[in-house]
Amino acid sequence: MTKEKTTTEEEKHVDLEIKDATLIFNIVWSEIDTKYVPSKQCFPKEIIWLGGAPGAGKGTNTAFISKERDFTSRPIVVSELLSSPEAQKIKDAGGMVGDREVIGILMSKLLEEEYKSGVIVDGFPRTKVQVEFLKKFYNKMIALKHEFHNTTFGKFFRYPIFRITVLYVTEKVSVERQLKRGKEALKHNESLRDKNNEIEIRSTDFDETLARNRYKVFKEQTYKALTSLKKHFQYHLVDAEGEIVEVEENIAKEFVYQSSLELDVELFEELRHIPLSREICVHSRQDLIQRLEDHYNADKELFHTLIRIIEEDYSPIIKRHTASGFVIINTSNAIYENPLAVRMLTDILCERGFKANVDVRETHIPYKIDPETHLIECKIKKHSAIHISFPITALRK
Repeated sequence: MTKEKTTTEEEKHVDLEIKDATLIFNIVWSEIDTKYVPSKQCFPKEIIWLGGAPGAGKGTNTAFISKERDFTSRPIVVSELLSSPEAQKIKDAGGMVGDREVIGILMSKLLEEEYKSGVIVDGFPRTKVQVEFLKKFYNKMIALKHEFHNTTFGKFFRYPIFRITVLYVTEKVSVERQLKRGKEALKHNESLRDKNNEIEIRSTDFDETLARNRYKVFKEQTYKALTSLKKHFQYHLVDAEGEIVEVEENIAKEFVYQSSLELDVELFEELRHIPLSREICVHSRQDLIQRLEDHYNADKELFHTLIRIIEEDYSPIIKRHTASGFVIINTSNAIYENPLAVRMLTDILCERGFKANVDVRETHIPYKIDPETHLIECKIKKHSAIHISFPITALRK
């Protein structure tokens, strides 16, 4: 006799949330299908879903995050959608602005042209229902990409990147910042003549107990919801407790470019076999030493000749250009017709702290016309342009 598995109240609750999210998704997507033809359902390639406790600095750091990701669009603040014209219409009709309504407004907003390349969504998701909706939304974007892959609209449906980003502060810091903001807002408003420019003041900004409770709600609901998406999307937990400069450094570290995460899978597979510059350069010092030893052993006479040319001919020219840190030396010396000499020269100069590149060129000089064919015969004159750059000392400090 098998023992039947009992369903816990928590499991039933989660099941209801998933069903609720599915229902909301189906309703919202039905509205999108009615309003937009499939080829116009082009959502942003990259969306940063930004969350953080009260006082974590979401508003303060949004501009820097946009800069790091090269976004030119304004952030979408979900709390502001509650007072948008769309939300006001719902209220005027006697309706309530709940998850379904907010999500519907948010989806329409994301389809606006300015958000095409990427956008920060501040304040979503906050609940388990919104978390489940987000998973379904992502899967739908993948489905749209596959649907339009081999069509003229394919370039508009790119592989989506969802970044769950949390600016994290402890309860102590959150409460301190909330109360500080209240004092600053009050002082600002008292100094104003025009009351239309007043900063909104929350009751939590003056009551420590309320401020703590606001943090508790974030930790138990929003933070838990965001953390649950770790295994589904890119997850960035940013220490936001320090000074602005420190927080910006932490953000920059989190958003370092990673081709494996940001490129379409097929495109990444095409590129991944080319080594990264840092991989090629990892042993550059040892490789340079080995090459110099090989050059010297391969042709000592040629090596000595190049040393003499650098000392006697090039060094005086370089010294005259120390203020600019760059010089081009033109020479017709036939020595550079030998590829080994070019390699030797660049490595010798590199060992001495210079960056050098030798461009061997040919000039065709007309000297005779064939009277019968009228073809022009030319003499070929070879010359080399040696580009040398080097660090300079600042003239003005």
